Amino acid sequence: MTGLDIIIPVLIVLVLLVIFTGIKTIPQGYNYTVERFGRYTKTLTPGLNLIVPFIDRIGAKMNMMEQVLNVPTQEVITKDNAIVSVDGVAFYQVLNAPQAAYQVAGLQNAILNLTMTNIRSVMGSMDLDELLSNRDAINERLLRIVDEAAHVWGIKVTRVEIKDINPPANLVESMARQMMAERNKRAQILEAEGLKQAQVLEAEGRREAAFRDAEARERGAEAEAKATQVVSDAIARGDVQALNYFVALKYTEALAKIGSATNSKVVLMPMEASSLIGTLGGIGSIAKEVFGEGGAQANALVRPPRVPSTPRSE
Repeated sequence: MTGLDIIIPVLIVLVLLVIFTGIKTIPQGYNYTVERFGRYTKTLTPGLNLIVPFIDRIGAKMNMMEQVLNVPTQEVITKDNAIVSVDGVAFYQVLNAPQAAYQVAGLQNAILNLTMTNIRSVMGSMDLDELLSNRDAINERLLRIVDEAAHVWGIKVTRVEIKDINPPANLVESMARQMMAERNKRAQILEAEGLKQAQVLEAEGRREAAFRDAEARERGAEAEAKATQVVSDAIARGDVQALNYFVALKYTEALAKIGSATNSKVVLMPMEASSLIGTLGGIGSIAKEVFGEGGAQANALVRPPRVPSTPRSE
């Protein structure tokens, strides 16, 4: 066995070792950078790749999948000098492995500090009420600012979300009292509106009733005026019985009012009862003569009632 027989197998083994040294398998979701004498030359994508052994070496192993970065809790002073505790979460993805590897040192730390700084800047320019009610607007503004700043690092910030906003306990208590006062104010306003509406409806009802009463009085006055005109025309024609009828009618109405009074127990008559009965009978005959056919009805209305005879004491 000569020395050549020993050298050839050794060379074959060395060649195989060199070849295996230059073969690189990249897993899915990762990109590797290749450096030749310390300088970036190319990027290896997922799959089987070859490099020059002993000259090229693997530089940075970059994760190309979307990653989550938790933003720790920090205190923020709002525009109206309220101190709140805020934490959040950021999502980013590496799009360019060489830029992410060589443009910034400590990629995650850089994204974290950039996000925290912009959270203080954005939320510090807002009032507390605006801060608590416009969380979507805050997230959108943070995403736009952080993504624009991190674009030069070869990454894409996909989302920035504020998880919790915690005001101090005394501030929460003050906000609860303010909310209760606002609700009480709304309840009082609604009650006042209801009372106002009720008063308006009541006033409209009184107005309608007054209008109806005035209309009734107007019609009564028209009827009285018409009756007076009829009597006046009869007098003008020389009919004295019409005047007697009118006077007797008023006289009878006055006696009826006196008799129906609740506080009258004794009625003093200015004449004998028989004279009053005779007067009532005369009214019927006068009405018949003055009004013709209609007088029969008037005669029936003023027909004198029968007065029962009372036994006289001997």
